[in-house]
Amino acid sequence: MRAAVIGANGQLGADVVAELKRAGEEVVGLTHAQVDIASLESIRSALAGADTAVIVNTAAMHHVENCEKDPLRAYEVNALGARNLAIVARELDAKLVHISTDYVFDGTQTRPYMEGDRAIPLNVYGNTKLAGEAFIQAVGEKYFIVRTSALYGRNPCRAKGGRNFVELMLKLAVERDELRVVADEIISPTSTADVARQIALLSRTDCYGLYHATSEGSCSWYEFAKAIFEIADIKVNLKIAASNEFPMKVPRPKYSVLENARLKVEGLNSFQGWEEGLRAYLSATSSARAAMALIG
Repeated sequence: MRAAVIGANGQLGADVVAELKRAGEEVVGLTHAQVDIASLESIRSALAGADTAVIVNTAAMHHVENCEKDPLRAYEVNALGARNLAIVARELDAKLVHISTDYVFDGTQTRPYMEGDRAIPLNVYGNTKLAGEAFIQAVGEKYFIVRTSALYGRNPCRAKGGRNFVELMLKLAVERDELRVVADEIISPTSTADVARQIALLSRTDCYGLYHATSEGSCSWYEFAKAIFEIADIKVNLKIAASNEFPMKVPRPKYSVLENARLKVEGLNSFQGWEEGLRAYLSATSSARAAMALIG
């Protein structure tokens, strides 16, 4: 199988490329410099003659504040970009795996969101991603829409300053005498390596449709930070921040827990608990840091 991964140098895209290659697939990685998903012709040109069986789209405009500042560009990338990919995938008779987000929900529920729950985005980013989903459902044929949440991975996320929450906590633990993290926002921290494994599994099936894909279980950002320091065996003065201590510039869902209901129905759920994913990530990154220290 020949796969094209769009956003191949991103936090998730890099792991998708690695996972597909590990599975023995032939992979073409495309970066923003090589393809602009907001342009239908750019996609057609990038994939022309490639005999592509699977297209995995991890590219998006996902800096929430920047989406509010430039909603037109956010719509071009997140909504029309998804439409363009669905059109080209149909023309090539290829499968499309498109990454979406928990931000399509408003976070007012107190139970995990199912795929069929009503989507009510709070911001431009969520609205444009939901529009992208609708375009794929209207235009596409063989597609997987994969909503995920609270991602962290070994490759830098350029749109978010290059440092994920885990790495930020480890950095701040060295720099500050006290750390304060909110406890009123609930998430399912999810390793990009685990999402990549799930994408590779889905791409080998014809169980098309909409999926939620996150680590099992949930926690607050404070509980996530606490687990990071406990697993890494780092002593730090960690405190719960007041709910208004870090005011948000853009509304975000307070509760972002997704239930992998469809994956479980299809017998395809490969996710472990979020704590296990965190342990695996810290183990891999600590080994990498040790190797770099020896080289240095």
